[in-house]
Amino acid sequence: MVQVCLNGTRGAADGAIVPLTPEALADAAAEAVAAGATDVHVHPKTPCGRDTLSPRVVAATLEAIRARVSVPVGVTTGAWAHPDPVDRLARVRDWTVLPDHASVNWHEPGAEELAAALLRRGVGVEAGIWSGTDGATRFTRSPLGPQVLRVLAEVTDTAPDTAESTAHALLAELGTAFGRPVLLHGEDGGAWPVLRLAARLGLPTRAGLEDTLTLSNGERALSNAQLVTEALTRHR
Repeated sequence: MVQVCLNGTRGAADGAIVPLTPEALADAAAEAVAAGATDVHVHPKTPCGRDTLSPRVVAATLEAIRARVSVPVGVTTGAWAHPDPVDRLARVRDWTVLPDHASVNWHEPGAEELAAALLRRGVGVEAGIWSGTDGATRFTRSPLGPQVLRVLAEVTDTAPDTAESTAHALLAELGTAFGRPVLLHGEDGGAWPVLRLAARLGLPTRAGLEDTLTLSNGERALSNAQLVTEALTRHR
């Protein structure tokens, strides 16, 4: 499995190739799925390009993407969009159009309450476990662990020389991960080393402009679809 991560927290400053509007995200998703992606992860954006969990924006984004692709579509619930855990939970409860899944970063305040609310609404939970945090410790003790859709093992070490060893350490912290599938990925300078490790370990992974703006040879990527194409070549 290669999930496409279309935009992340990136914005206009990262270049015109980063999709921000529902229409641009739908175009990018369609191209990435045509290239072989089997799942979509997206950060809905306000008109000024900031991440948001606004029910209106989430609905518009999901509807636009689903009009173009038939694979599962998930969204972020990152605390940076709405730092107040109560506000964040209220916005998710007010969603009128539900994603197939949503990522919940287990080290963030209110993560378990948010995950429980998503599960009650029938939304799959991707447990985001970041290296360098206590997320793995919290997750392996969580009664919700066996109920999540998958674990996102997120290597935040961006150094090409050390990202792989950081990934190994994170996987060791996760242990059996309650038997849930583990999607392993890195970011920026660590993206391609971690993706290659995921391939060797036979783990699902992801590719896209959220994780890296460059191809493995250092050239600037032209699209999410191009990143997915290279990821699939290296993941087989």
